[in-house]
Amino acid sequence: MAPLRVLELYSGIGGMHHALKESCTSAEVVAAIDVNTLANEVYKHNFPSTPLWAKTIEGITLKEFDRLSFDMILMSPPCQPFTRIGLQGDVSDPRTKSFLYILDILPRLQKLPKYLLLENVKGFESSSARNELLRTLTRCGFKYQEFLLSPTCILTRFPDQDLEDLLKDKVADKVGEASSSLSSEEKNLDPNIGPDGSRRKSLPKGAFLFKLETVEEMKRKQHQDNDSSIKMLKDFLEEENEEMNRYFLPPKSLLRYAFLLDIVKPTCRRSTCFTKGYGHYVEGTGSVLQTAVDVQLESVFKHIEELPEEEKLMKLSTLKLRYFTPREIANLHGFPLEFGFPDKVTVKQCYRLLGNSLNVHVVAKLISILLG
Repeated sequence: MAPLRVLELYSGIGGMHHALKESCTSAEVVAAIDVNTLANEVYKHNFPSTPLWAKTIEGITLKEFDRLSFDMILMSPPCQPFTRIGLQGDVSDPRTKSFLYILDILPRLQKLPKYLLLENVKGFESSSARNELLRTLTRCGFKYQEFLLSPTCILTRFPDQDLEDLLKDKVADKVGEASSSLSSEEKNLDPNIGPDGSRRKSLPKGAFLFKLETVEEMKRKQHQDNDSSIKMLKDFLEEENEEMNRYFLPPKSLLRYAFLLDIVKPTCRRSTCFTKGYGHYVEGTGSVLQTAVDVQLESVFKHIEELPEEEKLMKLSTLKLRYFTPREIANLHGFPLEFGFPDKVTVKQCYRLLGNSLNVHVVAKLISILLG
């Protein structure tokens, strides 16, 4: 049987391609398309033999698409028009233009692809763009299936079958990666007051709320860390060495953002979602790692707001907080060990590129289901 001919749209740093390889599908990526120059450099570094088109999708004609004669489309359109912390411009956002062009082209292809997989963020499922996608798929005769997933959901306990439609013949899958992080607007400075102004449940006896978080958040984190079906973060970490010094949080960040950090230890089984602003912005962009594992957070944060700045910094410094490295975030995203960045790509650029990527293991699982 001939390998599937795959068209990879919005190819980025190659997350979809890595997922395709992980799924053990007999396939060939006939073209990868993206306009991001830096992402294309990373893609070429990892897949030097794959044809890479550095052009806008709207600039590709119907004839050019037809010549590719692809059997499958893998795509991850821009998520900014649909994110909860963005403007939610949806189809009116200029960044949705290329996606709408694909939907216009799809019914007019000489040969329809057999399979289509689309990944986006939570928020896409209630968008007009999603509704237009479903109309186009129905018009083309596809059967489709939608998932709203987080990596821990699909890799340990796949959603119950009664929540899904059965897969048949032609299928189009969409996965939304749910983020557990909250925006600053979603957080409340008083941990005992809910968004509706009502008083939240009181803390369990003996428990300690050491940061600006709600009781519900604390319980959720404890539940996640006690779930032995999920790997510990230490399984994704690099060995500590002198190179790690560059990733420690500077004193200014410790003092200014201490109460907004999501702090995890190597033995934790969770983290917040790593976004493209990680390492540049502190709040809501991803967790930071406590490398002084024997220090108790409660002992550091208790009454810390009453201390003078110098003593406060001394206490916070005992935690030895650092950012996750790009390699560690790539590990958490499921990228294989052979994945790498060209030497000229900076750490900040690595964070941005990874924050715009996807979870390779999740997409590999979906490809296997799609073709099953």
